[in-house]
Amino acid sequence: MEIRIGIVNTGRELSFETSSSAEEVRKQVTEALEQNASHLVLADAKGSSYIVPTANLAYVELGSEESRRVGFVA
Repeated sequence: MEIRIGIVNTGRELSFETSSSAEEVRKQVTEALEQNASHLVLADAKGSSYIVPTANLAYVELGSEESRRVGFVA
């Protein structure tokens, strides 16, 4: 699943693929915001970690969990 995170006062967004489900990511983001956590930690499919300050979150976009089709559709 692809995650795109917008950060306040930054022209670019953070975009990466994760093996977590949309519900798991939604729960992590919601809990971090509700608990006034200073940062949010997410991991991508390759094992890298991303630490994002919650005070600077503009948006979090969760892509579809369906894998993309490759090739021709008959």
